[in-house]
Amino acid sequence: MGKTIAEKIFDAHRRDNPSGENVVLDLDVVMCHEITTPIAINDLVERGLDKVFDPAKIKVVIDHVTPSKDSKTATQAKILRDWAHRHKIIDFFDIGSNGVCHALFPEKGFVRPGYTIIMGDSHTCTHGAFGAFAAGVGTTDLEVGIFKGVCSFRLPETMKINIVGSLPEGVFAKDIILYIIKELTVNGATDKVMEFVGPVVDAMSMESRMTLCNMAIEAGGTCGVCMPDKVTAEYLWPFIKDEYGSLDAAVEEFKKWHSDSDAQYCDEITFDISNIVPQVTYGFKPDEVKDVTELEGSPVDQVYIGSCTNGRIEDLREAAQVLKGRKLAPGVRGILAPATPLVYTTAMDEGIIQIFMEAGFCVTNPTCGACLGMSNGVLAAGEVCASTTNRNFNGRMGKGGMVHLMSPRSAAAAAVRGAITDHRSL
Repeated sequence: MGKTIAEKIFDAHRRDNPSGENVVLDLDVVMCHEITTPIAINDLVERGLDKVFDPAKIKVVIDHVTPSKDSKTATQAKILRDWAHRHKIIDFFDIGSNGVCHALFPEKGFVRPGYTIIMGDSHTCTHGAFGAFAAGVGTTDLEVGIFKGVCSFRLPETMKINIVGSLPEGVFAKDIILYIIKELTVNGATDKVMEFVGPVVDAMSMESRMTLCNMAIEAGGTCGVCMPDKVTAEYLWPFIKDEYGSLDAAVEEFKKWHSDSDAQYCDEITFDISNIVPQVTYGFKPDEVKDVTELEGSPVDQVYIGSCTNGRIEDLREAAQVLKGRKLAPGVRGILAPATPLVYTTAMDEGIIQIFMEAGFCVTNPTCGACLGMSNGVLAAGEVCASTTNRNFNGRMGKGGMVHLMSPRSAAAAAVRGAITDHRSL
């Protein structure tokens, strides 16, 4: 019987089987940021276990509140900074070189097909876009990963999500994943790997695939995953060119991680996206999604473009197409947070930052701050934000605030109209 990509990765990394359903896996990468990792660091220190299993396999960034906004967040950053220096962790990204973790780490070439990756962050599932098994974990698992380089998982079932049809004009990966979550609900993929396949996925850029996998967690998934192919190899080529004789050789090697044609799935669902329109959330759950036309005219106070979901250069280019030559609607605040320094500098070189600023946007350094209501764009009670982020929970961007999730094009359209708008009308 054939195997899924998740089963193949588990087999290749299995250290132990402590029970029938639990598998201990060797880890290729342990990712760390300043919100969840200091708790693990302090506990390891208190236990006399202040060690790391392999400093070359640990990737560290200060990205959620950067620069620090108060003494508490400065202390969190200091704990992480001191720990990284103490253990000679080379891949540590401090103020100035830092970016949103799930955009920065792939950009640096730290994610490869077949890898096992953990982080104390639920959107670690983003990295499955490269054909890896990547999962967010709690403090205890993070501690063990840092100390021993292993993590225990239940062997997850895999749900095959086949995306077919012709991508309509003005519809993007964000719209597709919002539509899928609407259909599956927030519990529809609980404890499952969401394997995204089909011609629509094959035609996507790596940035779009990362958007797709980023929100697998919003349907309850453990990980989202795409089959590694030529698109993957081209993205990674600067980092893997010395390992393979040619790009085609890398593509051929990646095929060993593809799910077999006779692999067994717990469910197989096909979505034809030929007739969908831009999607927008309307409530406080990621599956509360409507066509943008159903929310046309709903006013917004703030527009936020950024995050690990839609803060990459591809996203900024799309938003800039709407904003060019236009201004923010009166009374609307616009905030842009490019996801990494490279995204920022590329956007400057292409004139995109100028477009945003001429439209009236505040352009900030790379940060996760506004997405989880910690800094750089927190909402007041009663305020509404059109956002390219991934989570619209009650109070997510500020107590009493409302967040409407949407694509960068839709967010830009809301910025210039002052209300949720079908960007295709612009």
